[in-house]
Amino acid sequence: MSPHADPLYHKRVWWKEATFYQIYPASFKDSNGDGWGDIPGVLQKIEYIASLGIDVVWLSPMFDSPQVDMGYDVSNYEDVYAPYGTVQDVEDLIAACHKYDMKLILDLVVNHTSDQHAWFKESRSSKDNPKRDWYFWQPARYDDKGRRMPPTNYRSYFAGGTWTWDEHTEEYYLHLYDKSQPDLNWENENCRKAIYDSAMRFWLDKGIDGFRIDTVNKYSKVLPFCDAPVTDPTSFTQSAPEKWCNGPRIHEFIKEMNTEVLSHYRTYDGLQLCTVGELSLCPNPSDVIPYVSARNKELDMVFQFDITHLGQGPPGGTSKYDFAPWTLPEMKRIVEKWQTFIDGTDAWTTVFNENHDNGRSVSRFANDAPEWRERSAKMLAIWLAAQSGTLFLYQGQEIGMINAPQDWDVQAEYKDVESQNYWTEAVRLDKEGTDPGRKERIKRGLQLMARDHARLPFQWDASTNAGFSTATPWMRVHEGYSEINADAQARDVQSVLSFYKTMLAMRKEHKDVFVYGTFELLDPQGKETFVYRKQYDGKSAVVVLNFTKEDQDLPEEAIDGLTLLVSSYGKVGVESLQPFEGRIYVTY
Repeated sequence: MSPHADPLYHKRVWWKEATFYQIYPASFKDSNGDGWGDIPGVLQKIEYIASLGIDVVWLSPMFDSPQVDMGYDVSNYEDVYAPYGTVQDVEDLIAACHKYDMKLILDLVVNHTSDQHAWFKESRSSKDNPKRDWYFWQPARYDDKGRRMPPTNYRSYFAGGTWTWDEHTEEYYLHLYDKSQPDLNWENENCRKAIYDSAMRFWLDKGIDGFRIDTVNKYSKVLPFCDAPVTDPTSFTQSAPEKWCNGPRIHEFIKEMNTEVLSHYRTYDGLQLCTVGELSLCPNPSDVIPYVSARNKELDMVFQFDITHLGQGPPGGTSKYDFAPWTLPEMKRIVEKWQTFIDGTDAWTTVFNENHDNGRSVSRFANDAPEWRERSAKMLAIWLAAQSGTLFLYQGQEIGMINAPQDWDVQAEYKDVESQNYWTEAVRLDKEGTDPGRKERIKRGLQLMARDHARLPFQWDASTNAGFSTATPWMRVHEGYSEINADAQARDVQSVLSFYKTMLAMRKEHKDVFVYGTFELLDPQGKETFVYRKQYDGKSAVVVLNFTKEDQDLPEEAIDGLTLLVSSYGKVGVESLQPFEGRIYVTY
């Protein structure tokens, strides 16, 4: 059967053509002057969001939480963290999004909870508590000298081990992330049912339009627990993602989530709801397809993180922030892989280069120096907007926000638990002489790639605290806010903000070729320019991007016979590709 004869083959549904906008509530807008962003602040800016051409707002975790991991440590799924507002505020946001013809999705964080969640408090209260098995508890091991040892040698994503000793019940509990984030045991049916009721139905009943699903492929662990192979002989803890990613029951669990919950709120063609999963450590397209095949009825789409991992060491290992310079051909191969893996399938893909877990794209992938920053941001906007799949933007990306200045003190100014854990470890290993120079290497990696950069307060205007708050914000504001802010850019037709609006409108106008078109990489080994072709039923577009500070030759053969649709420089006055310029040529 021809793939085009398959009724599920890239069937057109709203979420495929939508542009999603991620909001990190702590850093978006403070409405009440306490220095902390909140949901009423989002409501104040709803017209701004809609004016961009956004179709879906993705609100990062706003649930009640001790905020050890900025809300990804949930203590009550059915309540809102008080500084963010109330459940009623979320209901008002749902209504406001719908009023402006936008939809709202929430984060679904159900691989783990906070250790302050009532479920975990019961679980750790005694070994015979009914909720004991809702989390993973294991007895200690002992070495040949009688010293107590964790059940396995797994390394946490946040540095250190994945097991913490509980003095009260004298067993260890599992946490893939911080020790305050114990992993839920999806093997327990009662636990799963409670998740469906508390974390999902509670909010679906209020009218949300879907979920971004956190750590979606980590629910199924490899049991019984056993040690990971030793790949780092200098450390007891070892990278072990194969012990919890894509486990033996993972597809069963996700299918059940659809059958038991989501199917009752939508027809599976996606007309009402959508799901996008955070699918880490799945480098092979053949492993991703089962999650997003329409036939499988699991997830509508997923985030695959090769692009945001450029320059990083392996996730879960000691070298994540030990920066490794990358080349443009490496980037091209990643984009090609995740643009083409859906060809001839009923699967779908996503397009993004920023989120709450990564440094800013201008600083990481282009050049954030004052003379190149705006040009870089516009070039990257073209790079993204012309790719196939569903487009995701992160707050501040549309005004070209950049990383924190390199003179910021990592220990004092970086707030993220992962950053601080890696920094503390690097300082210790450097001091011990175990890994000389590690402190400076990790410092450089954090300056480029730390999650903190995405969490700086949004730069609304040139007033005090960038218009984010009338009080001192929870996190320091970038010093460059007087030059980079939404208010100034809204009044400038040549601004990054204005260009993003143009590109999002253009993407919708030419959705056949940009959203649904097939991708062909041209000049894969070129180290200065990134050129690709998009095609759909006789329509064609060629995207030409200069990733350098020097003029580059245009690919004359590739663009012969095509018409210039847009240049990030506006009017094109020269026949070469200018520094950090992006262009799109099309057939009419």
